[in-house]
Amino acid sequence: MKLIKLATAGIAAAMLSGAALAANLPDGSKANPLRVLMVPADTGTNDITADYAPVFNGITEHYGIHFDLRAGASYAAVVEGMCNDQADIAWYGAVTFGQANDKCGVDLLAVDVKKGDASYYSGIFVAKDSGINSISDLKGKSMAFGSPNSTSSFNFPVAMLIAGDVDPVKDLKKVIVAGSHSASLAALAEGKVDAAAASYNSFGKAVKKGAIDPAKFKPLAKSQPIPNPPLAMNKGLTTEQKATLRQAFSEIHTKIDPAKIRGYGGKKVDRYDTQFDVKKIFDALGKLSAVTKQVKADMIGKAGQR
Repeated sequence: MKLIKLATAGIAAAMLSGAALAANLPDGSKANPLRVLMVPADTGTNDITADYAPVFNGITEHYGIHFDLRAGASYAAVVEGMCNDQADIAWYGAVTFGQANDKCGVDLLAVDVKKGDASYYSGIFVAKDSGINSISDLKGKSMAFGSPNSTSSFNFPVAMLIAGDVDPVKDLKKVIVAGSHSASLAALAEGKVDAAAASYNSFGKAVKKGAIDPAKFKPLAKSQPIPNPPLAMNKGLTTEQKATLRQAFSEIHTKIDPAKIRGYGGKKVDRYDTQFDVKKIFDALGKLSAVTKQVKADMIGKAGQR
């Protein structure tokens, strides 16, 4: 009998402890908003959160969920923020989504959709008069990349190099890890490198801003379709919270001015797909198996050489 009482007391204590933990999680109220972290991206404004504020403000107005939007200092910081329970929602690239899932587990919330397409592309760009017409022509040349944690300005371009029989460490004359898509493209435009890695979206944005002259530069290689950067949820959110968030993101394009719907990098999109098959993200990441931690470390080491 004593053992039964002790066991019962233990179960009750555990239930109370769980309830206390749940009570400490943000509930999305004005006083306790859900914390949103975003990976750095080349956006339409100087403040990444400004591009997304209308969407989250719309969800607050129509669904009563409040948010605290912040930009992460780095890709890695957003992964750590989620896994240290400092974020409830995060906007990742495919690679950082995979990193966060491996580290602590995350739930997919949504991906953005434009004209029925939920994918984007990574590219390698060169000057039209460079004489570089294939990936193999990059041997002995210099190349700029974005952050090592970036899906489309580092990981996929490196995978394309390797698939094209170009060793990014041994075959490239010089490597610059510029830190962002725009910085990578700027290095190309300024003549610091022979090639640059970036997303097609970032190349198009650089053209619109006048940072890249399309008469002088061209795509050399284009990746397979990559699932659009996903929104992820902390696994600690309640089932009810997750369901409400999925409903809100699936419907918000019908609730606010459609022109205010934004995707990764601040681009205008049509809507959010909350039923997207997460397997497609993992399948895309499977194409990056050749881009190992050692390859990244060696490239960073090469970039540090003078």
